[in-house]
Amino acid sequence: MSYIKGFDPETLREVIDVAECRERLDEIGEQRSLPALLERVWLLKVLGRLDDSLVLSEQSVRVARMAGTRKDLLRARILHATVLHFRGAYAAAEQELTMCADEAEGQGWSGIAAFAYQHRGKAHFEAGDLDAARADFKRTLFLRQEAGATEDALESTLLAIDAVDRRRAARSLAV
Repeated sequence: MSYIKGFDPETLREVIDVAECRERLDEIGEQRSLPALLERVWLLKVLGRLDDSLVLSEQSVRVARMAGTRKDLLRARILHATVLHFRGAYAAAEQELTMCADEAEGQGWSGIAAFAYQHRGKAHFEAGDLDAARADFKRTLFLRQEAGATEDALESTLLAIDAVDRRRAARSLAV
């Protein structure tokens, strides 16, 4: 079941079913497996419980570092960076996402690299750097196509590119 019902065209943040997310968070409880930790981080983040999400994301990075694969660690670091982004720490999020994208591309992990670029693009978008956001979303689109991503994944990236173009057009009209 997907808890994401779409993406807000103005913020590019996930539109979620709050009740379903809260219910799932209760179901997971205090499970300590890495997948459960990562899911809890994301749920707390989208529910706006950013302090709890930050603490848990730091724990998930430590767990992935000790007991996970390199891919697990990258996923945990990317999720941690998205929490930083939601907290308004754009520079820290962008730096972490850049390192994750570079490592994933270096390993040939297109899907993970695309995930990092997509989120870095969202951080740039919210911070107002539309040129950097558009470049990241275009890179995401290329990598997702290369990785054989689903139509939904491609669609979310195309919507992000469209949102950047709309915001750029609105800015140019305002000048």
